[in-house]
Amino acid sequence: MYAVIEVGSKQYSVKKDDIIEVNKQKLAKGDQVSIDKVLLVSDGDKIEVGQPYVKGAKVEVSVLKQSLGEKTTAFKHRRRKNSHWEKGHRAQLTELKVKSIVLGS
Repeated sequence: MYAVIEVGSKQYSVKKDDIIEVNKQKLAKGDQVSIDKVLLVSDGDKIEVGQPYVKGAKVEVSVLKQSLGEKTTAFKHRRRKNSHWEKGHRAQLTELKVKSIVLGS
Protein backbone atom coordinates (compact mmCIF):
# COMPACT_ATOMS: atom_id res chain seq x y z
CA MET A 1 0.00 0.00 0.00
CA TYR A 2 1.28 3.45 -0.89
CA ALA A 3 -0.07 6.99 -1.09
CA VAL A 4 0.86 10.28 -2.72
CA ILE A 5 0.53 13.17 -0.27
CA GLU A 6 0.94 16.93 -0.50
CA VAL A 7 3.00 18.68 2.17
CA GLY A 8 3.93 22.33 1.77
CA SER A 9 3.01 22.48 -1.96
CA LYS A 10 5.25 19.48 -2.78
CA GLN A 11 4.17 15.90 -3.46
CA TYR A 12 5.66 12.79 -1.87
CA SER A 13 5.05 9.10 -2.57
CA VAL A 14 5.03 7.28 0.79
CA LYS A 15 4.60 3.79 2.23
CA LYS A 16 4.22 2.65 5.84
CA ASP A 17 7.41 3.19 7.89
CA ASP A 18 8.94 5.52 5.26
CA ILE A 19 11.00 8.48 6.47
CA ILE A 20 10.67 11.65 4.39
CA GLU A 21 12.30 15.08 4.63
CA VAL A 22 9.97 18.00 3.92
CA ASN A 23 10.43 21.76 4.11
CA LYS A 24 10.25 23.05 7.69
CA GLN A 25 6.85 22.71 9.35
CA LYS A 26 5.83 24.37 12.61
CA LEU A 27 5.84 21.13 14.59
CA ALA A 28 7.78 19.88 17.61
CA LYS A 29 9.77 16.67 17.86
CA GLY A 30 7.49 13.75 18.75
CA ASP A 31 4.26 15.37 17.48
CA GLN A 32 1.70 13.08 15.83
CA VAL A 33 0.10 14.64 12.74
CA SER A 34 -2.64 13.51 10.39
CA ILE A 35 -2.18 14.63 6.77
CA ASP A 36 -5.48 14.71 4.88
CA LYS A 37 -4.13 16.12 1.60
CA VAL A 38 -3.91 12.69 -0.02
CA LEU A 39 -3.84 12.81 -3.83
CA LEU A 40 -3.73 9.06 -4.52
CA VAL A 41 -4.06 5.83 -2.53
CA SER A 42 -3.14 2.38 -3.84
CA ASP A 43 -3.98 -0.88 -2.06
CA GLY A 44 -2.52 -3.56 -4.30
CA ASP A 45 -4.88 -3.79 -7.28
CA LYS A 46 -7.22 -0.98 -6.17
CA ILE A 47 -6.12 2.60 -6.98
CA GLU A 48 -8.11 5.59 -5.79
CA VAL A 49 -7.34 9.00 -7.31
CA GLY A 50 -8.69 12.19 -5.76
CA GLN A 51 -10.10 15.27 -7.44
CA PRO A 52 -7.97 16.90 -6.05
CA TYR A 53 -7.92 14.91 -2.76
CA VAL A 54 -9.22 11.45 -1.82
CA LYS A 55 -12.20 11.87 0.54
CA GLY A 56 -11.69 10.25 3.93
CA ALA A 57 -8.10 9.20 3.25
CA LYS A 58 -5.35 10.32 5.57
CA VAL A 59 -1.75 9.53 6.42
CA GLU A 60 -0.62 9.46 10.05
CA VAL A 61 2.95 10.73 10.56
CA SER A 62 5.17 11.55 13.51
CA VAL A 63 7.91 14.17 13.65
CA LEU A 64 11.39 12.69 14.15
CA LYS A 65 13.49 15.87 14.09
CA GLN A 66 14.04 19.38 12.76
CA SER A 67 17.35 19.76 10.95
CA LEU A 68 19.36 21.58 8.31
CA GLY A 69 19.93 20.11 4.86
CA GLU A 70 23.18 19.94 2.95
CA LYS A 71 24.83 23.21 2.03
CA THR A 72 24.03 24.52 -1.45
CA THR A 73 26.50 26.97 -2.96
CA ALA A 74 25.82 29.43 -5.78
CA PHE A 75 28.95 30.82 -7.44
CA LYS A 76 29.21 33.35 -10.25
CA HIS A 77 32.53 34.31 -11.84
CA ARG A 78 33.14 37.01 -14.43
CA ARG A 79 36.18 36.10 -16.50
CA ARG A 80 39.08 38.53 -16.77
CA LYS A 81 37.35 41.03 -14.45
CA ASN A 82 38.65 39.80 -11.07
CA SER A 83 35.02 39.73 -9.97
CA HIS A 84 33.01 36.90 -8.45
CA TRP A 85 30.44 36.19 -5.75
CA GLU A 86 29.58 33.13 -3.72
CA LYS A 87 26.51 32.52 -1.60
CA GLY A 88 25.71 29.47 0.55
CA HIS A 89 22.40 28.23 1.92
CA ARG A 90 21.20 25.34 4.10
CA ALA A 91 17.51 24.50 3.87
CA GLN A 92 15.56 23.97 7.10
CA LEU A 93 13.93 20.54 7.04
CA THR A 94 11.48 18.48 9.08
CA GLU A 95 11.90 14.71 9.12
CA LEU A 96 8.63 12.74 9.21
CA LYS A 97 7.99 9.01 9.71
CA VAL A 98 4.84 7.48 8.20
CA LYS A 99 2.93 5.50 10.85
CA SER A 100 -0.13 4.42 8.86
CA ILE A 101 -2.17 5.02 5.72
CA VAL A 102 -5.96 5.12 6.08
CA LEU A 103 -8.07 4.48 2.96
CA GLY A 104 -10.84 6.82 1.90
CA SER A 105 -14.53 6.10 1.55
